[in-house]
Amino acid sequence: MGKITALRTSKRTNKRASLFLDGKFAMSMDTGVAVKEGLKIGQELSTDQLEALTKNIGLSTCLNVAYRYLSHRPRSESEIRERLQQRNFEDSQIEIVINKLKEQNLLDDTAFAKFWKENRESFRPTSQRLIRLELKRKGVADETIDNVVSQMDDHDSAYRAALSKAKHLSHQEYETFRRRLGDYLKRRGFGYSAINQTIKRVWQELADQR
Repeated sequence: MGKITALRTSKRTNKRASLFLDGKFAMSMDTGVAVKEGLKIGQELSTDQLEALTKNIGLSTCLNVAYRYLSHRPRSESEIRERLQQRNFEDSQIEIVINKLKEQNLLDDTAFAKFWKENRESFRPTSQRLIRLELKRKGVADETIDNVVSQMDDHDSAYRAALSKAKHLSHQEYETFRRRLGDYLKRRGFGYSAINQTIKRVWQELADQR
């Protein structure tokens, strides 16, 4: 048991609170947890209450870590799970957080796969094969990947990927142009057919502009 003798918010941010029991620092927590638990100075906490409070603090911390990780970009379930495991949270806490994120529509592997594909198509066109591999590495299920990327057109993606690169090669002779643009598209994961067709198409378009 212990008696709450002080409950102090951080001087740097009011988002953290320090709990003191019997005059000694016991634990820190989000101020939201302190409010939710109704903690107040003079309150006596039993051993069971302290254990429950510790678990709630751990769960709140786990959830906040997940929120911060999601704040940069959408994540797959596997990415979230791996990040929380790296922070040594308990499996039971991780499962609760995963389920809560799903309930809040913050964690959805289909939506994540669509985001990843659309991001690639908009900013860094790559082949269907490479996007499949990237999503696989993110822990997305094969069926989900198939549903999201199966309609991608590698010839169209290769053409869009080639446009910006081709501008820097427009002054080159054809053989140099073909080799350098071909190598560039290979690194984007495209196959021979898409590369060959794209090189011919872009070269002709550049010739028409001269």
